[in-house]
Amino acid sequence: MAQYDVVIIGGGPGGYNAAIRAGQLGLKVACVEGRETLGGTCLNVGCMPSKALLHASELYAAAAGPEFATLGIEVKPKLNLPQMMAQKTESVTALTKGIEFLFKKNKVEWIKGWGRIDGPGKVVVKAVDGAETTLEAKNILIATGSEPTPLPGVTVDNKRIVDSTGALSLPEVPGHLVVIGAGVIGLELGSVWRRLGAEVTVVEYLDRVCPGMDEETAKTFQRALTKQGFKFQLGQKVTGAVASASGVEITMEPVKGGEAQTLAANYVLVAIGRRPFTEGLGLETVGITPDKRGVIANDHFKTGVGGVWVVGDVTSGPMLAHKAEDEGVACIELIAGKAGHVNYDLIPGVIYTAPEVATVGKTEEELKAAGVAYKVGKFPFTANSRAKINHEGEGFVKVLADAKTDRILGVHMIGPNVGDMIAEYCVAMEFSASSEDVARTCHPHPTRSEALRQAAMGVEGWTMQA
Repeated sequence: MAQYDVVIIGGGPGGYNAAIRAGQLGLKVACVEGRETLGGTCLNVGCMPSKALLHASELYAAAAGPEFATLGIEVKPKLNLPQMMAQKTESVTALTKGIEFLFKKNKVEWIKGWGRIDGPGKVVVKAVDGAETTLEAKNILIATGSEPTPLPGVTVDNKRIVDSTGALSLPEVPGHLVVIGAGVIGLELGSVWRRLGAEVTVVEYLDRVCPGMDEETAKTFQRALTKQGFKFQLGQKVTGAVASASGVEITMEPVKGGEAQTLAANYVLVAIGRRPFTEGLGLETVGITPDKRGVIANDHFKTGVGGVWVVGDVTSGPMLAHKAEDEGVACIELIAGKAGHVNYDLIPGVIYTAPEVATVGKTEEELKAAGVAYKVGKFPFTANSRAKINHEGEGFVKVLADAKTDRILGVHMIGPNVGDMIAEYCVAMEFSASSEDVARTCHPHPTRSEALRQAAMGVEGWTMQA
């Protein structure tokens, strides 16, 4: 029986980063993953392929719409969807091969197959051919991630009714795509197909998009998408969907009551969220019981059962790859006797549409609910010289700071490249910076990043460029 310091079940962002860190720290580590490639949902059928299509579709829309003509570039682009999908696949393959290389570099053993716990300190791995191997581990780390949440009355067949995985590989541009769910996944994938020519209708149970997001930012975001051609049906409960060879008919009714209506589409994307993946993990063999949502509880990554740890989507907190990465590293450091830690107040969120949306820290609504006195500094991209020159003036940067101490409490941005720029505020907030700290830090001109400084100036009312 093979013996390890750590056996990790799952090769996604939480699992593979944990495995690499374990190897760096000299632990004997194995990562159990049943996919043909490492990287989990994120690299294979999530974050990375969706970004490949978002990038390609954004360039296509720029060339096909008025943007290129405004810049004096006259072209008539032709969509080659098979090639767009092929380059997506090539990019994903390169990334997953990169993880294999890092495993070898750090002496991580990849054991191919599906893992399950079989009592304290034991993991059984079932290979594709059905053969089973038992591993013995001082520590078991559950990093099995999540899967799309099903919607009662709507059966995903990944032909006409698709989940996020199916939406990444549609064989044609839909005439009409209905997206059920106005969250990050639905709006990103809806953006891909809208840019390529589809009519897109988003149906959402709540009366707003992106629940949990700063309200002003969410409203601005919805207006931006509406201008791009999105249609929104908010406050609607989908009760059923019937697929045919050529399309789908969905039935929905107002959440607050009223007449039901039907909506015809060529394809339907079900994107109402994700749920922890715990099926067949053998949790009962060590006395672990997930909650009703399927979440495995943790206390500093400990499950409550000695030697069994958990990170990522399968436990509490935002279902984000970078959160899982941080947890995986911190968990392994604790196992190795170091001081692993994750600051859950400073996990950024990004939506990779155009404009992008990026947030970190508290929203105005959260601060008001907690009775925290705060000041707001806000700066529009229409007043940023680089954004204006590039015809990217939509959106703003908003900084929330404590009214007494000036410590930055939250930052919310919508605009060009904000997904990259939010990192400046993550660092600032990690060091407990004040808005004045950012306001008095020289930023290069002309860059979009100047908007971050101008918004910080605005907290004390001395914005200079607007």
